[in-house]
Amino acid sequence: MIEMPDPVVILGLGFTTQRLARRLLKSAVPVYAAVRGPERFAEFAALGVQIRALKPDNIPKSAVLVHSVPPLPEPEQSGIRALVREISPRRIIYISSTGVYGAQTHVSEASPVTPNDEKGRARMDEEEWLAATGASTLILRSAAIYGPGRGIHVRLRENKLPRGAGGFVSRIHAEDLAAMLEAGIESRIEGAWPVADDHPAASEEVAEWCAKFMGIPLPDGAGRTYPVAGRHVDGRKIRELLGVQLRYGSYQTGIPASLTEESAKAH
Repeated sequence: MIEMPDPVVILGLGFTTQRLARRLLKSAVPVYAAVRGPERFAEFAALGVQIRALKPDNIPKSAVLVHSVPPLPEPEQSGIRALVREISPRRIIYISSTGVYGAQTHVSEASPVTPNDEKGRARMDEEEWLAATGASTLILRSAAIYGPGRGIHVRLRENKLPRGAGGFVSRIHAEDLAAMLEAGIESRIEGAWPVADDHPAASEEVAEWCAKFMGIPLPDGAGRTYPVAGRHVDGRKIRELLGVQLRYGSYQTGIPASLTEESAKAH
């Protein structure tokens, strides 16, 4: 008798976890997604994802939970925590942010958390709360996530300058982050780890490269100088532990792939 894989519950079916859901379905893993507005996810329901409202009803207990919902204002945040308590996952994988490192400009797995704004402190609080649930917990502190439909190339196409503080900015393609989430589901690795590709770069550099690659002019105001306030993230250690190799080691491979995928969807 063939054993079915254990189900995975995704909390928040967003930019990265939609890609994760597709990967898991290809591996015949039962996928549940607890979301706001279930009617918005008819495409994923048709693919086989069991779409559920943000209530514990009909969500598997003691499953692996992939938590991608950022900290919310009250009472929504307490509602999310109540849901997590009710379904009592045996393992939690949480997509956090490198914002927990605050003003540090070079971070690795050895760097302390030093949040210096409300968002960073909220992320740290959620990390600590999840780790205290008693579940096996893996926290991936992600650098800026980009991919098809999201990133500097999209803003340039809309004739907008990139967001960001400048300096070195670390990024990760959504497909690579999804691969790490998938590997984390089956692993026993715990703790909190920074995640990024291997080519941090200033937003100016990426914008200029994108404009040349796409054959479009830079928007008005390009060429401005940013204050050096970005963050160089070394994410190699968790990739080594999970046995994941980057498909897109830098924006110079990730952005062309994103454009190709966007073009394929458009046709």
